Formats: sequence, structure tokens, C-alpha cells
Amino acid sequence: MSTIVLPVRLMHVWLATLAVLGLGQSSLAQQISQTEQWSYTFEKPTEGWQEPQFDDSNWQHGQGGFGTRGTPGSRVGTVWKSSDIWLRRVISIKQVPARPGFLIHHDDEAEIFLNGKQVAVLPAWTNDYQVVPLHDLHRSTLRQGKNTLAIHCHQDAGGQFIDAHIIDVEQPLTLPPASPFQSELITKWGSEVTADNAWADYPRPQMKRDEWVNLNGNWDYAITSEQQTAVPEEWEGKILVPFCLESKLGGVQRMLGDREALWYRRYFETSLTESKTLLNFEAVDYRCEVFVNGKSVGKHQGGNTPFSFDISDTLVEGRNSLVVRVEDETEEWQLRGKQVRNPNGIWYTQVSGIWQTIWLEQVPNNHIADLTIATDAATGTISIEPTIQDESRVATVKVVAKLEGTSVAEQQSKPGLISLTIGSARLWSPDSPTLYDLEVLLLDHNGEVMDRVESYAGIRTVGKDVDAEGHLRMTLNGKPIFHWGPLDQGWWPDGLLTPPSDEGMLYDIAWLKDAGFNMIRKHIKVEPRRYYYHCDRLGMMVWQDQVSAGHSPPWTFLQPNPKDADWSDENHSQFMLELERMIDALENHPSIVVWVPFNEAWGQHRTTDVGDWTLNRDPSRLVNIASGGNYWPVGDIADQHAYPNPSFPLNDSRFDNVIKVVGEFGGHGYPVEGHLWDADRDNWGYGGLPKSKSEYQDRYLKSLEILNELRHQGIAGGVYTQTTDVEGEINGLMSYDRKVEKISPKELKLMHQILFTP
Repeated sequence: MSTIVLPVRLMHVWLATLAVLGLGQSSLAQQISQTEQWSYTFEKPTEGWQEPQFDDSNWQHGQGGFGTRGTPGSRVGTVWKSSDIWLRRVISIKQVPARPGFLIHHDDEAEIFLNGKQVAVLPAWTNDYQVVPLHDLHRSTLRQGKNTLAIHCHQDAGGQFIDAHIIDVEQPLTLPPASPFQSELITKWGSEVTADNAWADYPRPQMKRDEWVNLNGNWDYAITSEQQTAVPEEWEGKILVPFCLESKLGGVQRMLGDREALWYRRYFETSLTESKTLLNFEAVDYRCEVFVNGKSVGKHQGGNTPFSFDISDTLVEGRNSLVVRVEDETEEWQLRGKQVRNPNGIWYTQVSGIWQTIWLEQVPNNHIADLTIATDAATGTISIEPTIQDESRVATVKVVAKLEGTSVAEQQSKPGLISLTIGSARLWSPDSPTLYDLEVLLLDHNGEVMDRVESYAGIRTVGKDVDAEGHLRMTLNGKPIFHWGPLDQGWWPDGLLTPPSDEGMLYDIAWLKDAGFNMIRKHIKVEPRRYYYHCDRLGMMVWQDQVSAGHSPPWTFLQPNPKDADWSDENHSQFMLELERMIDALENHPSIVVWVPFNEAWGQHRTTDVGDWTLNRDPSRLVNIASGGNYWPVGDIADQHAYPNPSFPLNDSRFDNVIKVVGEFGGHGYPVEGHLWDADRDNWGYGGLPKSKSEYQDRYLKSLEILNELRHQGIAGGVYTQTTDVEGEINGLMSYDRKVEKISPKELKLMHQILFTP
């Protein structure tokens, strides 16, 4: 058979109509998805299975393509792991094109039948979708109306995949992204989510006002080509904000292509006043533009931190329209952490669009735009510096500190840095997480209150010092403290990066506290600000990672003479902008004690410059420049990752003057039947899976004992992987849905006592 094979780049959207299928551009993605439903079987069918009249009612039904996740170029809709698969699908064609063909990806050999006739035999395998024109001898086989496409694919070894579409070879075909895996797992909090209760708490605890409106709930959504800049005339359905497009709780579960735009729309009511109205976004992934009543009010790039727009001038009395347009390339240079287009191994489902709370806030013209809070345990001092929008009528700033409702200090002065000294101050620590409530007021020349916000502070000082044995230790309030915590990625089976609720998010922190951890390494994710509020009040120290990007150097761990990745000035500037935004958003939280700019060697570049900048930006915290990454002598910490058991090159003199930690270890896996994200995939843990729960617990205890030996030799902290299972990683202390404890908090706390015994 004579064929011409042309490569086609998967998952990139071109402006084109699907002429062969007669589909319109406005609802392109939805209609393509509907054409992907197949009948399939793994058992060899009876003779005539490829014929249009064959009865396949007893076959299974699923969405293409079929194969194993991780196969190069695949977009798996249904898992296929057997040696053979037989597929059937009926396709309606309005007009037979002049040059029909197939867009097909096969791994391995495939036989293609059209209306009962074999039209192609494809040997070996492909690594991506390819165009295979239908030979002239078989053109008459394709007809107007209904056509039966049947395929047999055989798997030899390695990855496997099969997917096919009838196309017009002369027209570039638009394929939607692969559908996200739709797991049956849901948390108990997720099952209680409604449009009325979705993330209803005030989202910014350290600068709280009374006047605000929550905009979470059901929004209209549509997906278009990225080249479309006009607001869609038709909307595809509803999405529950603040849950992302790909999540179960969002209600759509559709991947966004990197050449597509995601649109949101809702309406809100407002009354015009002299106050300003701020539109606040806690996080949108990744690039967005916002329109109020048809007027652009601003753009933002960066998927992990809050931003705001003043929309006062665009509002009208009564009903107002709000539209948000989002683009998300996921795997280019943008900071995206564990998100990938093709989830597998340690890489998870991408998150696109709005994924944290949206809210309106009314403020006076002269208002507090931000607060910077610092504390000193030695002097019992709380320092507050408000950023004021329009100081023209502001005479003084008044700050009142309270403890358990009683005023303990008060200061009033001109705008600028204001310091309060607390007599017999109660310090913040994991054992005693004391928080002082703060009230900050702007006063005019008549002493009238112009603006007022509520905040809080925990008085503590982070540092480092040499202990009696000569080991460099981390300190809190001048005393050495061993940092012991889990790697916590903050993923959820129902909300993905968005916790199902504030209560669910709090559950994780409280569970870890009950289990005897005093620290959490928040792994390449910036949580909602309420997360850090809960850590503040419960007494949980946090190592905060910066969200990572790709384009990495060779990973050489702690070996000498590492190399950095080559990043352009433009991409580096965006990385630094997002690092600054993260620190600015979170720096007031006493729970955060360590900044981690890089994880391993992921996107590690200009390491010394980034480390020096971070040290200068926030000298009140320690800097772990690259947890488990390539070691450069900058910052305060040298960090080794070792699986499954912890280790560190203690005899290397290069680390004599830095704090030494094991920033990841363990990862012992244990599958819990009925609580797996996908029971058909290769679920895994480090070091292989144990044969019993007792073996799993023995492995955990062994790793703990090794860490304790290292502690006595100078290791100052350890991070166990991880809090919960995440998709195919089943190495959590809890199942992914948080319904099963593999080891109870009570048992864990008893085990962990050895790390705090002299």
C-alpha cells in the first residue's frame, strides 16, 4: 500500500475547521470529544467484527486514545495494557473530501478497516500522530453519511497506544488535549461542595476588612482558539469557581490546550459609592486578562500568587458583567511545578484557569494597600509598615496589639514604620503558637478613622547556631530546634491543586501536627493564604518552595563543580518576579521559616544570583537554595535527597559551615485497595512495594532510625515523602482521598519521639 506519512504536532491548536466532519469552530473541542467514543474489547472477537452490521453491544465503551500513560506522544483516554485491542466507531461525514486520510498514532502494529474493508496495515510504531492518506484504490470505501472505522492493534513491548481520526489531508486537523483522567476518588469535603458554599471564608487573614463580596460559584465558560480575542457569543456550560477546568469539582474535567483560550463570565450587582472597588484574584493559572462591562481592567502573568485590579471606573449601578480570559501553556517556560500535559510517575494533571478565590472589596480612596510585619523575639517587638494608597488626607497611623482580647500595646505616629514593644512577650513556636491580634487604622487630621484592617503577628526569630558538639543547627527564638516534617504537595483527587474546602485543608495540617511533626515542606506549590494562617495558629513551621519550571541543567546532586541551566534574561526576570510576589504575599506569616527557591535541579539557573537576592530580600529567614539540587555555596543550607533511606556526605568539608539537612527521603509505598487514583496504572513507591502493612511500617521505622543516627552526627532536619498519596504515587501516610490512615497519628507521634530525645 502506498502512503505518505507527515508528522503532526500533537495538542497544538491551529485555526481550521474540521471540513471532513462538517464541524463548526465555535464548539470545536466539545464536538471532537464526542467523536472519540469507541466500542472496544481485549478478547479476540468473532469473524466479521470489522463489518458495519456487526453487533458490538457487549463490548466495552471508552474514550480514545487507548494505551498506557507515558507512551511518547500519547493522549490516553482509556487504559489498554493487554497484548491486543479491537476497536469500532461509527463516524458521520457530511461530505467526502477530495483527499481523505487518517490522523493516527499506533504503538505497535495496526490494521485499519473502513466499512468492513482493510485499507491500511501499519507496521512497527510511531512516537506521535501522523497523517496517512487513504489510497486512491480505497477512496470509494469512504462515503457520505455513516462510516464504520474498525482497528486491531497489537502490542509487542514497551509503551502502547492506538488512536485514529478520519481527516481531510488538505485541512490541518485540530485535536483537543487529552482528557484528564477521571478518577472515582472524592474526599468527604469534596462531596459536600456546592455552588453556595465553595470557599466562603475571607481569603486574606492578615489584612482583613468587613466589606467584601465572594464571587466564587457557578460561572459560564467557553474554550476557543488562542487567536480569538472577542468575547464568545456562545458559552459551553457552567464551571464551579474556584476549581480548575481539569478538576472533578469544577464540573468540566477538560484539559486546556496550549493554543487555546479559556473564557469565564458571570454577573454581579453593585451600588455606586465614593469608595473604590477592588477585584481580587487569589490565583489564576497562568496568563489572564480581565474585562468588566466589556472594558479591559488589567492583565496578569503568573499562576500562583494573588493580584488585584481597581475596577471602580468601569462599574455601573446595578448589574455588571465580569469576563476573564486565560491562556495556559503548562510546559513551556512558565512556572508550573508538578503539572504536565501527560501525567505519569511524579508528574500530575495540569491545572488551568481560576483555581483560588475571586472576591470584591470596597475600600476608601485613602486606604491601606499592604502591610509588612516583622518581629524580634529578643526585644518582644512587632514592627508594622503599612503601604498606603493616597496619603493626601492621612495624618497618622494607629496600631493596637491585643492578646486574647486585651490590649497589650498601642502606638500612633505619622505614616511609616511603627514598632510596638510587648512587655513579657509570649513567643511563637510549635509548642506555643501565640498570635497577637493587630488593628491598624488610618486617621485623618480630625482623628476620624479613614480605613481599618485587622491582622495578627507571631513574635519569633529564626536563626542558626553551633551546638555543643560543633554542629550547625537551625534555631527558633535563640534555641536549637530539629526540623521534622513531611513533603506536602497539596494535591487533591477532587480539586487537584485546589483543596475542596478550608476545612479539608485544615485537616491535613492538624493531622500532621497530631502525628508529631513540627514542620511542613510545602512542595513547589503556593497554597491559599488561609493555609499559612492555619499553620500560624496551630504552630507548624513551613519550608516554602518556589514553584518550579522546566529547562534544567544536568542533575549532579551535591557533587563539586555543578552547572546551571541557560535561561534568557526575559525568562529569568519572570522567575524572579514570581519569586518576589510569593515572598511579598507570604512574608508576614510566622510559620514560614525557610525559603526554597529551587527543588532538585528543576529549572535551576543563576543559582548564586538567586540565592544572594533571596538572602537580601528577606534576611529574617533561612535560605535553602536548592533542596536536593545541584550544590552551590550560597544560602544557609546544604540539602541531600536520598531514597528510600536518608543519607548525607557528612565527611565532605565543603559542608562544614552550612546547615545540613535531608530534604527528601522515604517515599515508602503502600497501596490501599478502593482508594487508588487509578487502580489500572503502575502505582509505585520508592524501593518497591512492601508485601504487607507490617512490612510497610517496618520500612518507615527503619528510615526514621537512620535519620536519628544522622541527627546525632549533625543533620539538622529531615523531610519524609509524603503526607498523602498523589495520583500514581502511593507513598503517602494517608490515601489520596484522606479516608485511610496507613499509620495513625498516635502511632506516628510515638515513633517520632526518638528525633526529639537527646
